[in-house]
Amino acid sequence: MTGASRGIGAAIARLLAANGYNIVFNYATNEAAARSVLDHLTRAGTRAAAVQADISREADIQRLFEIAQRELGPIRALVNNAAVTGGKARVEEIDAAKLTYMLAVNVAGTMLCAREAVRRMSTRRGGAGGAIVNISSLAARTGSAGEWVHYAASKGAVNTFTIGLAREVAAEGIRVNAVAPGLVDTDIHAANGEPGRLGRLAPTIPMHRAGTPDEIAQGVLWLLSDAASYTTGTILEIGGGR
Repeated sequence: MTGASRGIGAAIARLLAANGYNIVFNYATNEAAARSVLDHLTRAGTRAAAVQADISREADIQRLFEIAQRELGPIRALVNNAAVTGGKARVEEIDAAKLTYMLAVNVAGTMLCAREAVRRMSTRRGGAGGAIVNISSLAARTGSAGEWVHYAASKGAVNTFTIGLAREVAAEGIRVNAVAPGLVDTDIHAANGEPGRLGRLAPTIPMHRAGTPDEIAQGVLWLLSDAASYTTGTILEIGGGR
């Protein structure tokens, strides 16, 4: 999986490990956070590895998958979680370099990781099938006006890609779905300059609270599992009714 060193990604990794998955995950720069997650996984008896890799770089993605296959054997599941916001800004204030990098991670990175997974999973190519879950966002539907329309647009692309790829590989033993979290209690809000964002937005959610990373992880676990064997091309929104 990608982006498992903190927040939602770390919660997904922990839950998957608790349910018998062996895990190779990447981290971008925070080696200490990645090591903490890795230590948790290995203490739980999971075969796991953390790999420094930039998901905006094709060579890094290819290396990540080569290591995963070498360490764990055939790849049967992929969670595309790595993403960046591109910074909180109105459209008129968007920085071109940040925008380009965000699209390289959120859109191209997701697509290239899926490409590598399909090459290994597809029964048409000698694989045994598998499941892919892309982490999208409710922002793809709400638009996130005044905050990060550019990020929301990248997640809209992830949704469209999820549906298209699901239909493309449905007969090759691969299911492709997405989880679209709403407002979730992670450090993304403080990292983007608004530590009080959860408190500001919680009253706008029908359930009057933010979600937790563990609640998002439960949706990912279900979509990867045999319980979702007839589910593909689905965008599972987990957002408290927003």
